Amino acid sequence: MGSIKDIRAMTSPAPAFASPIPFIDLAAQKARLGAGVDKAVQAVLDSCRFVNGPEVTKFEADLAAFAGAKYAVSCSSGTDALAMLLMAWGVGPGDAVFCPAFTFCATAEVVPWVGATPVFVDVKADTFNMDPASFEQAVAVAKEKGLTPKVVIPVDLFGQPADYDALLPIAEKHGLKVLCDTAQGFGGTWNNKRTGSIGDATATSFFPAKPLGCYGDGGAILTDDADLVAVLKSVREHGQGVDKYENVRIGMTARLDTIQAAVLLEKLAIFEEEIAAREAVARRYNEALADVAIVPFVDKRATSVWAQYTIRLAPGLRDALAKALQAEGIPTAVYYRIAMHRQPAYAQYPAAAESLPVAEGLCAEVISLPMHAYLAAETQDKIIAAVRRALGK
Repeated sequence: MGSIKDIRAMTSPAPAFASPIPFIDLAAQKARLGAGVDKAVQAVLDSCRFVNGPEVTKFEADLAAFAGAKYAVSCSSGTDALAMLLMAWGVGPGDAVFCPAFTFCATAEVVPWVGATPVFVDVKADTFNMDPASFEQAVAVAKEKGLTPKVVIPVDLFGQPADYDALLPIAEKHGLKVLCDTAQGFGGTWNNKRTGSIGDATATSFFPAKPLGCYGDGGAILTDDADLVAVLKSVREHGQGVDKYENVRIGMTARLDTIQAAVLLEKLAIFEEEIAAREAVARRYNEALADVAIVPFVDKRATSVWAQYTIRLAPGLRDALAKALQAEGIPTAVYYRIAMHRQPAYAQYPAAAESLPVAEGLCAEVISLPMHAYLAAETQDKIIAAVRRALGK
């Protein structure tokens, strides 16, 4: 298995940069992993234990150890991880679940699944994570509407943990469970604690584009609560009791495939090195672009895994930058164009205020550049130069 430096050299684009640059280079990662993944997958194929095979048990143990949590319960996706926790906690009609307005829809999507009401919270202008003051306002709004505050779902957006020093006391004051959504932030730290060991429980995703991703869908829940784990495993298996033919609660089919667990075991073994490589790319971007854009801010109490590298521009500049970069074979992405409380499917639900100005502003101003652990120095140079040209520098 080669190093990241070796793979960067092997996968560096030709000097003319004739080929488009990958936004996330899974092929380079596959080259780094070498035959290990193929052997791991073949072992599952040979055993024919495609569901709940030994690789699943080992991955759960290794994942929990990495995160500093007592338990990990793997599952079929990050979205299902969120839903399983709400089901296990008995969240339902009349309950309020607090979600940031600037996030992917999955964070809030699971709340109506269980009959509860999502209440949207504004985010901070520096980290883009949940704003504690807006969270307090949202709790007051929920109570005014006759809802029972039950759960808050802080999101570790773009790889950086939320401000748990501020959010956890508010949740405790109001008797809320804290469900940390670290689908983008798994591997980051807050006050030297890994995501996955904060709050009552954590949900994460192994979608292929995530910093720790599999070759399909997958997810996991991390917690220190043994009683919760027992309920989660029941929910994951159709609500089973003593066996699969006794159903003691409403459940779902939410298992992680054994093949995906085998892939994740190989990827987890190099994850620390990939996090360090992402950090190096982000630092270089920051140094080169700080005078032409608002570059990402990382709280001094946190480390980020840089799921995305997202800059903020003055209104009206984003589309021109995207077009200019596309002409040079450089992809970009916008996370997210529409704030959750403005989405057609969610506009009916309450928010901390009629307008959530930070989230709404970010939706018009952010753009993400290519980011992964295998981004060669010359490719970084091309991206940086193209961004500076497009922004008049």
